[in-house]
Amino acid sequence: MDLTTRYLGLTLKSPLVVGAAAPLTEDLGNIRHLEDAGAAAIVLHSLFEEQIRRERLEIAHHLDFGTDSYAEALSYFPEPDIFHMGTQTYLEHIQKAKAMVAVPIIASLNGSTLGGWVDYARQIQAAGADALELNIYWIPTDLDLAGAAVEQQYLDILKAVVAAVTIPVAVKLSPYFSNLAHMAKQLCAQGAEGLVLFNRFYEPDIDIERLEVRSDLVLSGPSDLRLPLNWIAILYGRVDASLAATTGINTAEDVIKMVMAGADVTLLVATLLRRGIGHLKGIEEDLIRWLEAHEYESLAQLRGSMSQYHCPNPSEFERVQYMKAIQSYHPLWQ
Repeated sequence: MDLTTRYLGLTLKSPLVVGAAAPLTEDLGNIRHLEDAGAAAIVLHSLFEEQIRRERLEIAHHLDFGTDSYAEALSYFPEPDIFHMGTQTYLEHIQKAKAMVAVPIIASLNGSTLGGWVDYARQIQAAGADALELNIYWIPTDLDLAGAAVEQQYLDILKAVVAAVTIPVAVKLSPYFSNLAHMAKQLCAQGAEGLVLFNRFYEPDIDIERLEVRSDLVLSGPSDLRLPLNWIAILYGRVDASLAATTGINTAEDVIKMVMAGADVTLLVATLLRRGIGHLKGIEEDLIRWLEAHEYESLAQLRGSMSQYHCPNPSEFERVQYMKAIQSYHPLWQ
């Protein structure tokens, strides 16, 4: 069965890509196991803007400390290693991962301002990453900040990074834009070669007994699939970019749905954290069995077949179906 697909200009053996998650990708042994289990590409855990900023502050402190004391103050300069704590380790991790596996390695930068993104995007490319995912994680809380300014921040970050590197760049988006379709179009116009739908923002809980805010990580579940499924189906054939589905993808059936909607790849995280890396091989086997049972010769025949672009009734993805869904629900007590 031909499962090949294209993502960010890369030819992948299947749509099964491992999404960015530190427990899966920080360990080089896991990266080898992921390839053995069938991963078509691996998105590394993120290098955070805060890491870059902290290191720059540490560098500035060591460079300034005591330099006005006497002529021998040059001895206060830090050893070269201080310039590379954290970030240098990340770059070395890319190099080691590339040397270890044959599948594409996609690096990830996580932040919300321009900061050191451009410089580190260049270094990530130099380290050998095949592509770069920009995880623009920003929850605007300024009451005076207009939506247009928020969107422009995304576009400015992307424009600066795309101008600095030659490897393909994807943007991991949140669904919280006034017109997501227009935002997707603008990102593509600024050079995004891929859109990853969607980022899941941190949502705190409250411990009502201890009166504390809890920061428990809640892994995505099956119901989280619907939002990216809907938007990938809407954007397929309408934007000039690869589409990656993430959130709520646990089974081969989920992968099939996403590809039918128009996804080029599906990013798997939560299901591997719950069930182990070996579950990836089971998903691939189930995917092949389904395609063979339904007499498909390749995954490409499936892609976009249930998108809005190819749907006989495009309104299936719009407001009229929302009204139908509400009217069709019958409470158990009736």
